[in-house]
Amino acid sequence: MGFNLRYNTQEKHLALPEYGRNIQHMVNHCVAIPDREERTRCANTIINIMGNLFPHLRDVNDFKHILWDHLAIMSDFALDIDYPYEVIKREDLYIKPGKLPYSQGKITYKHYGKNLENMIKKATEYEDGELKNVLTGMLANHMKKSFLTWNKEEVDNQKIFKDLNLLSDGKITLTEDSHKLTESRAILSKKNKNFPRKQKK
Repeated sequence: MGFNLRYNTQEKHLALPEYGRNIQHMVNHCVAIPDREERTRCANTIINIMGNLFPHLRDVNDFKHILWDHLAIMSDFALDIDYPYEVIKREDLYIKPGKLPYSQGKITYKHYGKNLENMIKKATEYEDGELKNVLTGMLANHMKKSFLTWNKEEVDNQKIFKDLNLLSDGKITLTEDSHKLTESRAILSKKNKNFPRKQKK
């Protein structure tokens, strides 16, 4: 006596694999029921079973609505019943998302980046005092690290101070006497330790 085994690879592709093949078979059976009233009762039973598969999602907004959308998708939109919700349409599955808006703002120095420029603009709004003094020192050090990420040679602190002054529209002025920045060699040495060069074979 032989067995007629069917493997998943021989089965039809699952529209929503997370529900499993047994649920898909139930949906297929439901679609084929000739009586509309009985078909509707079957659909409601399937919805309850689908909901029991993911009890932790019951508090999610529109959970029931999502289940009915999924039922419509698994039926390949062939399930003819009066849905309790306005379910998703086939064409809605293929609507391309809109393009993400990218900032078109000009970056003065690409090696510093737009975020750092925005932080400098924000720092100019602080009142003079200890907080602003510490903040501008941190920004200057970060500028130096960013500079050395793109330019592997040492950079003079005066260059960083000059760029900071320019990016702040002249509102922030630092000097060697007021702010001691990390030495270029220390920054480069740390970067080399974190990203050691590959040995040549």
